[in-house]
Amino acid sequence: MAKVKTTFFCQNCGAQYAKWQGQCTSCKQWNTITEEVIQKPEKNDWKVSKSSTKRTSKPLKIHEIDTSVEARLDVQDSEFNRVLGGGMVNGSVTLLGGEPGIGKSTLLLQIALKLKKKTLYVSGEESQKQIKMRAERIDPQSTNCYILTETKTQNIFKQIEQLEPDVVIIDSIQTLHSDYIESSAGSISQIKECTSELIKFAKETATPVLLIGHITKDGNIAGPKILEHMVDTVLQFEGDRNHVFRILRAHKNRFGSTNELGIYEMHGAGLRVVSNPSEILISEKDGELSGNAIAATLEGLRPLMIEVQALVSTAVYGTPQRSATGFNAKRLNMLLAVLEKRAGFRLGAKDVFLNITGGISVDDPAIDLAVVAAILSSNEDVALPNDYCFAAEVGLSGEIRPVQRVEQRILEAEKLGFSTIFVSKYNKFNHKSTSIKVQLVSKIEDLVNFLV
Repeated sequence: MAKVKTTFFCQNCGAQYAKWQGQCTSCKQWNTITEEVIQKPEKNDWKVSKSSTKRTSKPLKIHEIDTSVEARLDVQDSEFNRVLGGGMVNGSVTLLGGEPGIGKSTLLLQIALKLKKKTLYVSGEESQKQIKMRAERIDPQSTNCYILTETKTQNIFKQIEQLEPDVVIIDSIQTLHSDYIESSAGSISQIKECTSELIKFAKETATPVLLIGHITKDGNIAGPKILEHMVDTVLQFEGDRNHVFRILRAHKNRFGSTNELGIYEMHGAGLRVVSNPSEILISEKDGELSGNAIAATLEGLRPLMIEVQALVSTAVYGTPQRSATGFNAKRLNMLLAVLEKRAGFRLGAKDVFLNITGGISVDDPAIDLAVVAAILSSNEDVALPNDYCFAAEVGLSGEIRPVQRVEQRILEAEKLGFSTIFVSKYNKFNHKSTSIKVQLVSKIEDLVNFLV
């Protein structure tokens, strides 16, 4: 018998200690260190299949390294490919996190059913019949997807040796357990061990592996922080469960940019790719309404037109309310102070409510001007023309500041049929290259004089 030993792990950051202590010296959290039993017998590593190519590493001079673009696997999903940087890289390990019920399993099952390659979908949370019922709603014609319900990594690798899949999907990493560790599934030591085994398999066989990860109540991926360091790509699937839109972001990507963004629409038959989100995020109206303004924003490298709604009313209880949905509330207070100080609008005794339509959150400072325009429109009860849009940042002294990549915003507005876009006077771009009217403003007073 191998000797059983115990060690102490911080449940917050995964730091390991030889004995218990009250505070974790790594993350400074109290009472997060727990004892876990570890027993490591000799590992009989799974055998690499004959068709796989085990890579041997040797030092190379930097000028001898091949920098040609590595071939990527098209997952038959334009948004997923965009976020990954053009597709999955052979041997990469991707971790997908998100809230319960947001659609993580649906998204990866949809990809597994669409792939032309042999795919193994391993589930430790659902039975094969449950997955079959969900798959029938998405794509009942798939013939390349294999379903395995197993939580023991040794048994999973035995099935992988026999099947030799081109892609492996694990749902989820917190449900797996290894015989090499004698702690319960989901513990820090089990997550680290199971992930390291899957990473070794991916690198030795050049097989892409997709992992689903649970998240904590704070929105972080459950388990040790080292889990995110071990994998190649960390994706976050987010959105409001009361809305149909879902957003896929990359928090880490060793093979591409983390600025890209994917947008999906949830339907009964799965997730639908939204190729032109600007048309969906702008609500359709019969007539012009006060308090609405269109902002030209950027999510990653993609320009979007979003609708900003504001409601300004008299405070009933004497204490004015400031509420923002999808926008930073502190920045809203700053913009209200600028309006009161620089433009003379008395908003201190009024309630102000702000909403970004579509259930998405935006932190681009370029929507400041649209927020100000929506507040002015609601306060004066004057509707803005539907073909006006805005793209500029507002400073504390009331100046209209330039924003990056304004040409892309102008081209997106022109493509969607807007007649006028308001930008900063200090933005440098080619005015003659577009047919849309570009209205230049330098101070917030210029906007007020133009709109009110």
